[in-house]
Amino acid sequence: MESVDRGGTGGRDPCAALSAAVALSGDGSCIAEARHHAASFLARARTERDVRVSARAIDLTQLVVSELVTNASKYAPGPLRMDLRIADAMVEVAVQDSVPVRPAARPADPQRIGQHGLEIVMAVAEHFHIHLLPSGKRVTAHIALTD
Repeated sequence: MESVDRGGTGGRDPCAALSAAVALSGDGSCIAEARHHAASFLARARTERDVRVSARAIDLTQLVVSELVTNASKYAPGPLRMDLRIADAMVEVAVQDSVPVRPAARPADPQRIGQHGLEIVMAVAEHFHIHLLPSGKRVTAHIALTD
């Protein structure tokens, strides 16, 4: 795992420059690692920068991270990159993988078991978007830091 803190506020808003990146293997073991990294990132924001982060925001962030990393590791071979950034009272979670195909939420089906991850992310995120890249895609969700 590689982590980068691009902090340093220089007297500005303590949330303005708080970000981190982590390289993930892309195998099944990286899902728990990504959740742990996200929780640690938000804990550091609380303790080191006095950012208001609710328990709900931590839970939702870990849920979103879990779903996005699970989808990327399941459908895109190879390593992944997860970026976390705090700005405008939100945490931005972005997961980049190697497949330049836009994922789509499936139609609602109460009989379907599994494959609800994208629906869940879209339901709990304030903003959600997908950027196709020449080398893959970047899926980004924004979660409010306070209730």
